[in-house]
Amino acid sequence: MAPKKAKKRAEGASSNVFAMFEQSQIQEFKEAFTIMDQNRDGFIDKQDLRDTFAALGRLNVNNEELEDMLKEAPGAINFTVFLTMFGEKLKGSDPEETILNAFKIFDPDAKGHINAEYIKRMLMTQADKFSAEEVQQMFSAFPPDVSGNLDYKNLCYVITHGEEKDQE
Repeated sequence: MAPKKAKKRAEGASSNVFAMFEQSQIQEFKEAFTIMDQNRDGFIDKQDLRDTFAALGRLNVNNEELEDMLKEAPGAINFTVFLTMFGEKLKGSDPEETILNAFKIFDPDAKGHINAEYIKRMLMTQADKFSAEEVQQMFSAFPPDVSGNLDYKNLCYVITHGEEKDQE
């Protein structure tokens, strides 16, 4: 009797997670899952993670780091668990409009970009202060343009959608 209940609960959870994403997003996650499932057994395990890191050029990943990643999952990582984990991570992110409005405070002329040094100074001295390392991580992931400006509209899109908008 118990296995049926557990199965129903798992099916219910999976249908909820699929409802969280648009079909195109689910397809993108499926492609990512397939790339990471190096041995094509339908699960992502420690060796799959190690092989994925190696394919990305990082050969010195230690077992502890891989095990910590795997511990984030409630069990074996099949596609539904993978999608659920991303859903939980993304649930806490603000909608694009909210993030844009936060940046617009620093852009009273509505240029769509902010001087990188100015935003660095603001991030390191106001409210939940960023460390120099956190600011550097942001600029590494999303470097200012040649004029020293941060294109925050594109940054907001990347934060909420995961990829850069095609420049028009």
